[in-house]
Amino acid sequence: MSTVDSRRLVQKLWNYCDVLRDDGVSTIDYVEQLTFLLFLKMADERAKRPMRPEQIVPPELSWQTLLDAEGDALEVQYRHILTGLAKEGGTLGVIFRKAQNKIQDPAKLKRLIVDLIDKENWSGTGVDVKGDAYEELLARGAEDTKSGAGQYFTPRALTAAMVDCMMPTPDDTITDPACGTGGFLLAAFEYIQRHHGASLTPDQRRRLASGAITGTELVEGTARLAAMNMLLHGIGTPGGDSLITIGDALGKPPARRHTLVLANPPFGRSSTIRSVTETGKASREEREIERTDFWAATANKQLNFVQHIASLLEIDGRAAVVLPDNVLFEGGAGEIIRRRLLKQYDLHTLLRLPTGIFYAGGVKANVLFFERKRAREQPWTQKLWVYDFRTNQHFTLKQNPLRREHLQDFVDCYLPGKDRSERVESERFKAFTYDELIDRDKVNLDITWLRDASLEDADALLPPEVIAQEIVEDLQAALREFAAIAEALSSRAEPAQTSTEPPAAG
Repeated sequence: MSTVDSRRLVQKLWNYCDVLRDDGVSTIDYVEQLTFLLFLKMADERAKRPMRPEQIVPPELSWQTLLDAEGDALEVQYRHILTGLAKEGGTLGVIFRKAQNKIQDPAKLKRLIVDLIDKENWSGTGVDVKGDAYEELLARGAEDTKSGAGQYFTPRALTAAMVDCMMPTPDDTITDPACGTGGFLLAAFEYIQRHHGASLTPDQRRRLASGAITGTELVEGTARLAAMNMLLHGIGTPGGDSLITIGDALGKPPARRHTLVLANPPFGRSSTIRSVTETGKASREEREIERTDFWAATANKQLNFVQHIASLLEIDGRAAVVLPDNVLFEGGAGEIIRRRLLKQYDLHTLLRLPTGIFYAGGVKANVLFFERKRAREQPWTQKLWVYDFRTNQHFTLKQNPLRREHLQDFVDCYLPGKDRSERVESERFKAFTYDELIDRDKVNLDITWLRDASLEDADALLPPEVIAQEIVEDLQAALREFAAIAEALSSRAEPAQTSTEPPAAG
């Protein structure tokens, strides 16, 4: 991979984002417009290649029609292309579904088309270069806190560490039921390429590129970014079936099972449905999901994702999932789910994450690692190993961001690929038996044992700006909890009211 080429490409595309921001085009909107235009350019290159040319896009909706148009005619043609391709199926349909032009100035649109995209040979550019460039743009988009895009982006360092622990293989079927922009799926694919690339058979290569790695995403705009992200990394084909499904993964039992699930489900406690009738009346109601394959009915989104992922796994399948603290201690359905998970699955590892690593503030999260097992009377969980990476650890997105090396001690303690009987306890890594866990009140897995140094030693106090940031994050977390409760109470108490707002997207 040419890091220089990748950075050059990112900088070239990113600089123009600043120009468009003055016209009200947000970072994530800009990346979305790049997605449409890059696809058209790559399709044009495929149609013109000397060996085995492929016509993916109809000629009247092609890249060439944008190059030929000027002024207002360019804007009209661009809208015509977006509308026409949205009716197609497969990957095309996912990328262009409900697509809209956000660049209203034809002159700026023309410059983006001619100067920034057309001058690059995207098909000739290495997969790593164009894929890394696109991934970097998505990362920068996640930093745009006003757009809310950060909730679809898991820190790369955490994603890499989770994948290193799970050690995906060419024979795995890998999925993410809340895939966002596809970060986990790409990290798994790249791990396989890095560790097994030289020994991959043609069948394994075809399988990895055309169905062994899939994702589901509820938000259409995010799903299109994931589909393009995978395409630029060499997963899937422009004219083939989409490997990203748009929809609510919690809506129905899985159609197929998988050997590996990697996920960071969306933040927020409760699921709500917002409906608008033909007369314009709008209502919101708390959504309590009931599925025959679930252990407990609840409106808690994360608890439902735990159940869904448990159902997604094949026997001996494994999962690594980022989940908020409430999943560890919430009573009622939470206790039922934890008991079943400990007994019927091997819940073997829990990583307590520090604050300050997610773009969405106020998030206190953990990673749960578990495996599905065959039915038996005895509990499958013998020991839960807890790694406390939260106490006395402080990160910020800008000044002190989380890096992969910060998680190396955890990965070393995890012993990827080795028998867990070889694990050794340390100051941050402790094992708790099944009986100890079951005897805890409500099977509370929110386990801590380290002392916060700043509470005992004034010299260990953090800098004021870090303390202030942690207070802000704690308040944001509390507000999220209160907002979810208030929304649930409101939906039960208030009658439907007339609304002029359009239905919520996705």
